[in-house]
Amino acid sequence: MLFKKRPYSNLITPISYVIDLAIINTFAYLWPMNLYERLLFHSYISLAWIVLSIKSGFYEIFRYTKVPVILRKLITQFFFFFLILYAFIGLFKQPNISRLNLGLFFLLVFVLVFIFKFLNYYLLMTYRAKIKGDLRYITVLGNNKKTDQLINMFEKHRGYGYKVVKQFSPKDNAFKLADFFKYVQDQNIDEIYSSIKELGDKEIAKLINYADNNLIKLKFIPDNKEIFTKDLKLDYYEYFPILSLREIPLEDSFNRFYKRCFDFAFSLLVSVLLLSWLLPLIGLLIKLDSKGPIYFRQNRPGFNEEGFGCYKFRTMRINNETEKSATRNDPRITKLGAFLRRTSLDELPQFVNVLFGQMSVVGPRPHLWRQNHEYNTTVQKYMLRHYVKPGITGLAQAKGYRGEIEKEEDIINRTRYDFFYIENWSLLLDIKIIIQTIFNILKGEEKAY
Repeated sequence: MLFKKRPYSNLITPISYVIDLAIINTFAYLWPMNLYERLLFHSYISLAWIVLSIKSGFYEIFRYTKVPVILRKLITQFFFFFLILYAFIGLFKQPNISRLNLGLFFLLVFVLVFIFKFLNYYLLMTYRAKIKGDLRYITVLGNNKKTDQLINMFEKHRGYGYKVVKQFSPKDNAFKLADFFKYVQDQNIDEIYSSIKELGDKEIAKLINYADNNLIKLKFIPDNKEIFTKDLKLDYYEYFPILSLREIPLEDSFNRFYKRCFDFAFSLLVSVLLLSWLLPLIGLLIKLDSKGPIYFRQNRPGFNEEGFGCYKFRTMRINNETEKSATRNDPRITKLGAFLRRTSLDELPQFVNVLFGQMSVVGPRPHLWRQNHEYNTTVQKYMLRHYVKPGITGLAQAKGYRGEIEKEEDIINRTRYDFFYIENWSLLLDIKIIIQTIFNILKGEEKAY
């Protein structure tokens, strides 16, 4: 499977955060306001800015976002920032702060952030329109008045960065969905825009399943068809309505950064307090128990189905069946290995994978490549699990779906929970899964072998 990589696009939001916070804190430091608690003030305004940005969606600026929407976001953000700024005086009893200079500081920051926001918007639009960088390659499925309007809109607004590679007509007798899917895969298409007016219900279902299983964005042009397979999100490209099938929280750059910070901090804490003394101890016991290395490193599919070296403590005797999952009473498992697997201590080295950014603390468990090839064609939406980084634990494992896949129901339920996690991610959900995992380990699990 081929995945699209656009690392620079993903950096736009984090860079915007850094620049805005740099503007705010630089002038807070330089501007004369009679501040006596500088560190407190800088921490206060930085935290307030980040929380406000999340709540107001200040950095949720898309390719098709119109200027009035950006203006509304600016006014909303700074209205509440103004209130929070002056609340500092009363909250922390700072009567000596100059109210006038605080107000001038606010105006200066507003002007500079305003300029940067629209300069960034203009430069990105120009970069996409003139230099043709950061493009999204799309196909349009349908040949009618609405699809023509959509294509004309993309041609007129080149700054959006959408390039129509080809238009297909389902009305054409030679049209086949299988050929369309092959074209999308061969041409590395990013998004499909479909007018479902020309498709039957079965074709729509096949289209949705294909997009899900190949991690391609699918969007519909609204008409009188009824699609209630999942929640739909309505966006406007200029004045043209577009329906999207799903919102993935971790597609947002800040959410990814937020989760990465939590992963790094949590893993660092575990490494210092637990792994620093437990890893050498377990390593010594493994050496005494059986011949072979302490660690077992296996290449597994991760984020965007890219392979990475997944670490575990070695729990089996040296064998040539590394692509075979462990089974109940597996003769390959050593006595110490059985204990490590039952208590999930064999997974502890994966905190190193988390520190390196290859895994998350919470996410879909990384399967074997053999399982990927097998279940990709038999389990619907299986490949959606690669929308996010794999985890040391996950919602499916917290709900008891771990270990050996003995029947088809096991992998279907595991995929269902992974899918739910991806569509409903939050930091609170991660914490809840971690707590549930610890509880499961303490009480013991039937399939922990």
